[in-house]
Amino acid sequence: MTDLFDKLMAGGPIRNAAYIGGRWMPLQGAMLPIVNPATEQVAGEIASGNAADVDRAVAAARAAFPAFAALPASERAAYLDRIRALVLERTEEFAQAISREMGAAIGYARNAQVPLAAEHLRVARDLLADYPFQSMKGTTAIVREPIGVCALITPWNWPLYQITAKVAPALAAGCTVVLKPSELSPLSALLFAQAIHDAGLPAGVFNLVNGTGSEVGEAMASHPGVDMISITGSNRAGILVAQAAAPTIKRVTQELGGKSPNVLLPDADLAKAVPLGVMAAFRNVGQSCSAPTRMVVPRAHLAEVERLGAETAQAIAVGDPREEETVLGPLANRAQFERVQEMIGVGIAEGARLLCGGPGRPEGLEQGFFARPTIFSEVATSMRIAQDEIFGPVLCVIPYDTVDEAVAIANDTLYGLGGHVQGRDVEQTRAVARRIRTGQVHINHPAWDPHAPFGGYKRSGNGREYGEHGLGEFLEVKSILGYG
Repeated sequence: MTDLFDKLMAGGPIRNAAYIGGRWMPLQGAMLPIVNPATEQVAGEIASGNAADVDRAVAAARAAFPAFAALPASERAAYLDRIRALVLERTEEFAQAISREMGAAIGYARNAQVPLAAEHLRVARDLLADYPFQSMKGTTAIVREPIGVCALITPWNWPLYQITAKVAPALAAGCTVVLKPSELSPLSALLFAQAIHDAGLPAGVFNLVNGTGSEVGEAMASHPGVDMISITGSNRAGILVAQAAAPTIKRVTQELGGKSPNVLLPDADLAKAVPLGVMAAFRNVGQSCSAPTRMVVPRAHLAEVERLGAETAQAIAVGDPREEETVLGPLANRAQFERVQEMIGVGIAEGARLLCGGPGRPEGLEQGFFARPTIFSEVATSMRIAQDEIFGPVLCVIPYDTVDEAVAIANDTLYGLGGHVQGRDVEQTRAVARRIRTGQVHINHPAWDPHAPFGGYKRSGNGREYGEHGLGEFLEVKSILGYG
């Protein structure tokens, strides 16, 4: 363990405070438990805020906005660079916090959760080198200006990654922010606030108030002093935020649920595509909104897909997230564990064929929110397990007879966040990717691109995150006619 992480786990000022106006301010609200999902034991508590605390945070953000918005882009980039350097310098502290608060395997926390979060800071910094905050169309100047005070609500599954995906472009744009992290995974957010403080960001530019969605989240969404709210979360939470925000006509961006397809075309290299597809579906214990949890496969190759898929799933090391060899730790909380167990039972009751896994904990794990990596085959699109977001290590294999049918299956969902296509014929993979109605499609498991816009069609939300498009969400567009 590290000194900073030890101090955080021991309690003290920052666990019982909001970060408002450049300092830690004690909160007097109810104490919320932090449950270690690997042990089911309470690892500590945090203090929760209320509407009055949100008022203070918004006031601080509004006061800081004019000066911060007026800073040259190069100065905002310098702040982002310092924050990124501190996040990377403190990788071990962040990794330990993420593993403790939501169960990520320590190796995954170190090698994915933290460095990918730092990438959002790097990209936002780099964009400021030449972002067109002003351009000309004839004699009209097109000016892009920061929208103002932004309220940000982030989830428990990728706690630091989702924070930087919102905070980095907001700061790059010149906005000031109020952050409410998930009350289920608040430790990495507190460490991030400390990094912001240590980077010397001007007081009031970044503010953090812990608490519940029903109290702090609702107060942020409805606050007349907030110009924009961005939420990553469930569809239910997104609906509630949009409803609360509507009377004040603020901008609302939402990254919500998903049920992403992975279409294996008839010429796909199954020996490569199936294991990669299984691991993509199960990354972060399946707790990723864009996880490709529907594998759409040629009926003629179903038996081979089943064999390769089961072999891959059964070889995954599930266990203590503190151990280096662990690939999948526990699910992040009791509610999610119970949801996954319920949906595995639904799949069995609906008549899907269970290839591996199933209900209960893996052998040898008697406590903790551990789930068995589970694959169902011969799943019909009408089944709940093919339609409902499960958010756990559960993969549905759905056979098809023609490519047109595969595309129809891929699009047969209320969601439209992510998608995958596998195949050797480049033109066919591109053609199928264009027909899938999702905000992002991956062809043959490419490397992650932090510049690629991320967001959803249909009930997966609206707006885009990451890269230039993510920065644009935090800007207003002004036209000045007769400028030149």
